Amino acid sequence: MKRFKRHRDFGLFDTAFRIEKLIKLGDPLHRLAAGVDFEFFRPLLEDKLPKQPQGLGGRPAYDYVLMRSAAAV
Repeated sequence: MKRFKRHRDFGLFDTAFRIEKLIKLGDPLHRLAAGVDFEFFRPLLEDKLPKQPQGLGGRPAYDYVLMRSAAAV
């Protein structure tokens, strides 16, 4: 019997269950995201950190504001 799951062994809802458990335990990131509107920083970040395409195709660049509440995930 396996004691721990490897990353490729996670099921469809394992991540959702993990986030739910963290919220019940008082996840500090969830509390921070609930109290701070991170979209406020978007104009500043877009102005100071321009995204320059480095070629054709490829994966799109990451969003500047990655912090989101766990409920939105």
